[in-house]
Amino acid sequence: MSLAPPLSSRGRRTSTPPPFLTAPRGFRPERPGTERPTAPGPTTTVRACPCGCMLDAAMLSVLMSLLNLVHPCGVHAGGACGFKHVNQYPFSSMTSCGNQPLFKDGKGCGSCYQIRCSGDKSCSGKIETVMITDMNYYPVAQYHFDLSGTAFGALAKSGLNEKLRHSGIIDIQFRRVPCNFPGLKINFHVVDGSNAVYLAVLIEYEDMDGDVIQVDMKEANSGSWTPMRESWGSIWRMDSNHRLQGPFSMRITSDSGKKLVANNVIPANWRPNTDYRSFVQFS
Repeated sequence: MSLAPPLSSRGRRTSTPPPFLTAPRGFRPERPGTERPTAPGPTTTVRACPCGCMLDAAMLSVLMSLLNLVHPCGVHAGGACGFKHVNQYPFSSMTSCGNQPLFKDGKGCGSCYQIRCSGDKSCSGKIETVMITDMNYYPVAQYHFDLSGTAFGALAKSGLNEKLRHSGIIDIQFRRVPCNFPGLKINFHVVDGSNAVYLAVLIEYEDMDGDVIQVDMKEANSGSWTPMRESWGSIWRMDSNHRLQGPFSMRITSDSGKKLVANNVIPANWRPNTDYRSFVQFS
C-alpha cells in the first residue's frame, strides 16, 4: 500500500516521502469495498497521540474510577477488543486504540499497522508495527491512532521518547500489514460467564491473512455448523435453546474468504476463563 505524505503543522501536504517498505511477500492487496484505510486521500488527516491524550489525566482517572474501568490502553487489559495481557508476546505493549475506520466495530481488533512519524524534531522516522487492541472514542482526525506509551516512545530518536510523548498529537504515516506471530497458533479463550446454554469465545493471534469476519461452531455428533454472533471486540458468542454438547469444533472465516477449522478444539469438559490453543493458523 502507498502512504500519504506527512502533513505540515498547518495541514498542508509536504513533499512526497521516500519509498516506504513494500508489503511482505504474499500479502493480499486490498479488495474494493473493504473499508480498510489504504492510501489516505487528499483531505485525509492521520494523527497519533499517547494513549489517553484527549482527556486530562486527572479527568481520565476520575472517569475510570466512577465507571469501574481500566485504562483504555492499559498494559494488562485489551480494552474494547477483550485481549488479555497485552504487555506480553505477541502484543509486547506495541498497541493502539483506533477510531472507527481502524476499529471497525471490533472487526479491526488484532489488525497490524506499520507507522512512522517525521514531522516532529524528536521523530526517528523509523518504522514500527502496532496492533489495534481498543477503540478510540475521541478522534481528532479521520484516522487516529491512540498509541500506548511504549509504541509512542518507539517512534522517537534515541533518548527523546519522553520529549516526543510531550509533543502530544503528531502527524504520522501508516499502512495496514499482515501480522506475523512466529510460533503461535490461533487461540480460543472461553470467556467468564459461559455456561451450558451460552458460550462466549475470544479469538486471538490470527496471523497473516486478515481479520476474522465470521465464526461458526459445531457441537459433538453434529453434522452442521451453527453461526456464532459477534458479541463485542474479538469475542463471539452462541446463545442456545438447549444444553450445548462438547467437544466443540470452531470454523473461522477471514475477510479474504479463507476458512480454517479447528476440530474439537474446545473439549467436552471445558471451563470458563480458559485458553484452548489450536493447531491451525492462517498463512
